[in-house]
Amino acid sequence: MPLKLQHDEMPAMNLTSMIDVLFLLIIFFMVATKFDEMERNIEIDVPQVAQAGEGTTPRQPLVVSVAPDGHLELDGNKVTAEELTSRLAAARTPLTEPTVIIHGDAACPFQHVATALGACRQAGVSELGITVRIASAGGTTR
Repeated sequence: MPLKLQHDEMPAMNLTSMIDVLFLLIIFFMVATKFDEMERNIEIDVPQVAQAGEGTTPRQPLVVSVAPDGHLELDGNKVTAEELTSRLAAARTPLTEPTVIIHGDAACPFQHVATALGACRQAGVSELGITVRIASAGGTTR
């Protein structure tokens, strides 16, 4: 049985390729930043028009509140389900669609919230949100 008299060296990691990739990324981001600065500093004379059409301004979302007893409020004004449907339908224009957020009381039956959701659907509202609270691990809400 032959005896080993020479000790093998521990294999070493070659980090050359990883360092090359790192330097390439650094150079890429430096060059990309320079392009962004050059675009900002370009002097351009923007063309002018005699008259512009109506611009659309961002609209605040409409808030529907559902009380525990079932009455509905649209932006703080009491409404019935039919009035809610008609007001939401009136808020729609060919260029903009209203965004509706529903605040339902935790103690109210879900049927009341479903009534508000149905009114939104009848009015053709597709941008819709429902607010909730996230319960913490201790069982309390924040």
